[in-house]
Amino acid sequence: MTRRPGPLNPQKEIRTAMSDTPRPRTVTKAVIPAAGLGTRFLPATKATPKEMLPVVDKPAIQYVVEEARAANLSDVLMITGRNKRALEDHFDRNYELEEALIRKGDDSRLARVRESSELATLHYVRQGDPKGLGHAVLCAEPHVGDQPFAVLLGDDLIDPRDPLLSRMIEVQERFGGSVVALMEVDAAQIHLYGCAAVQATADEDIVRVTDLVEKPDQGEAPSTYAIIGRYVLDPAIFDVLRKTPPGRGGEIQLTDALREMAARVNDGGPVHGVVFDGRRYDTGDRGDYLRAIVRLACEREDLGPDFRDWLRDFTANELAETPAPEGD
Repeated sequence: MTRRPGPLNPQKEIRTAMSDTPRPRTVTKAVIPAAGLGTRFLPATKATPKEMLPVVDKPAIQYVVEEARAANLSDVLMITGRNKRALEDHFDRNYELEEALIRKGDDSRLARVRESSELATLHYVRQGDPKGLGHAVLCAEPHVGDQPFAVLLGDDLIDPRDPLLSRMIEVQERFGGSVVALMEVDAAQIHLYGCAAVQATADEDIVRVTDLVEKPDQGEAPSTYAIIGRYVLDPAIFDVLRKTPPGRGGEIQLTDALREMAARVNDGGPVHGVVFDGRRYDTGDRGDYLRAIVRLACEREDLGPDFRDWLRDFTANELAETPAPEGD
């Protein structure tokens, strides 16, 4: 694993014309692509959107909307597809259920049911053809307009104690252009991610992105900085996406468009990265999804104490019953 680059000396520090000039806050909208088929979770996702799979007692998509709201983004556009009606229903009011809870005097559950419909103003647009993440982002153009905007992918849940998105918005306001979230991963895993070549800045957690590669072949990655599912994008990305040909997997890759943006000083550039070392829960595959549930359940005040006690007993019994490897 590579070490994070330290601050450069003053003669080599990466700066842009706007780096020290305060910029007015303009990021007000969040885009959440949610048109995927969720094939890794079949058969559970045959009739249920993968974004609605529960993480403890809330669907995964609600954590993402809560993160946007915590960053003061109350205008949220979801890019959906076929069989995603459950997403709209979840963030809508359910008057019959609410009336039933009112009659029972169950104020606690009533508040939790209403919570999802009061988080933000939700809008929806269908992607139609599943042409990749870049195409999904392009579908947001009529809603976003000419302002920078955030993109949050539902497979990455960021712990609310680690305000990554708010930090990314701060960086975008300072430097302009676009901002991606980066996390160092083991070199053996970098081929699973988009990867960034970076140069250090005077800020420990900010780097200048000079190149990006989508899922590089083993041994060809420019670094061990993986792109995780948070972006703050300049609206110039739309013009680039319209001209971006299909890339890896035959899809229009957002990484490919950002690679062109990274080469620009003006007209949508530059691209910076926020290096994140906080708590991230990956719900993108079955094993990590289960681990995310366990970690979040352990940290819940209402569930954690009893669940941790059970987990200790369970793991102790499992270890006791597991045969030792031969030769030990």
